[in-house]
Amino acid sequence: MRLGRINRIAEDNDGVVVVRAIDGLDLELTSGDRLGLIGHNGAGKSTLLRVLAGIYPPTAGTIEIKGKTVPLLDISLGMDDQSTGRQNIRLRGLLLGMTHAEIIKKTEEIAEFTGLGDYLDLPLRTYSNGMRVRLAFAISTAVDADILLLDEVLGVGDASFQEKAAKRLDELHKRAEIVVLAIHSSETIRKTCNKALWMDKGKVRMYGWVEEIVGAYEREMNPHRPVSVALNDHFS
Repeated sequence: MRLGRINRIAEDNDGVVVVRAIDGLDLELTSGDRLGLIGHNGAGKSTLLRVLAGIYPPTAGTIEIKGKTVPLLDISLGMDDQSTGRQNIRLRGLLLGMTHAEIIKKTEEIAEFTGLGDYLDLPLRTYSNGMRVRLAFAISTAVDADILLLDEVLGVGDASFQEKAAKRLDELHKRAEIVVLAIHSSETIRKTCNKALWMDKGKVRMYGWVEEIVGAYEREMNPHRPVSVALNDHFS
């Protein structure tokens, strides 16, 4: 692959247009790390998650992963419209790497969390979009992972379900050894992560402790944010 144009677009020897989505990334995460990915759309965040998940093999360099990796990048992937909710628990569970025994053990807990009741015995095609998302979220977050990869999985369902979802995600984070999260919410990254990676056009802009990186990113995104100074009575 060669790079001959601005903005990471080039042509290979066959004239095929190639976009270098990640370039020169050197990163190591260990147990206890919670990494937040920040940057504009197109910065390479989702591509990085897919490389870590094994969906995209790297075209250069190497990647070494030790532990069970579970990607929650498309929480509805593998669900079947003609199958019932309970059958989809099994289908999606198997896709996420759960064993038959794990699925049997967790089915009732998943069913209770969805709040769908008798609808779980009906085909998925009869569900509203909100019901589908609730079922998909409940299944996906029941999995146990050493390395958890998340891409904008918050904001599902109504307000009451979102509160349940946030608590469930927090429990999922605690069970995982390593979490890598891409989300357009500085508040969530500050709350969840201890490290942050700022990506820009496929390259590392900054990497380090979360407050330092998120703070720098916010200052660049909002350069005209009001600044104030407070003085107390003892200042002279």
